[in-house]
Amino acid sequence: MYLDGVGVEQNYKEAFNWFEKSAEQGDAWAQYNLGVMYLEGLGVEQNYEEAINWFKKAAEHGHAWAQNSLGLMHLKGLGVEQNHKEAIHWLKKAVEQGVTMPKQH
Repeated sequence: MYLDGVGVEQNYKEAFNWFEKSAEQGDAWAQYNLGVMYLEGLGVEQNYEEAINWFKKAAEHGHAWAQNSLGLMHLKGLGVEQNHKEAIHWLKKAVEQGVTMPKQH
């Protein structure tokens, strides 16, 4: 709700705090959302390494969009050394779950 400003004033820092609480308890959607927030610098200082960290946690739980994001970051070398083999690995997993249009990072 805080991320999108639905029913409350949009507040990225508050959204980040709630996602972090949930992510630390293993929620893959929250882990993915933290990755996005670190990637884009929403409510927190932009940090590609932290984005990779959270995308990887969510991707390992089978989160398709996290797998997609992780693949794109490996493809472009954001927060990690560019690695096409690793990029293909994660992008393929995302496609196998129905992700057809990669989100651009």
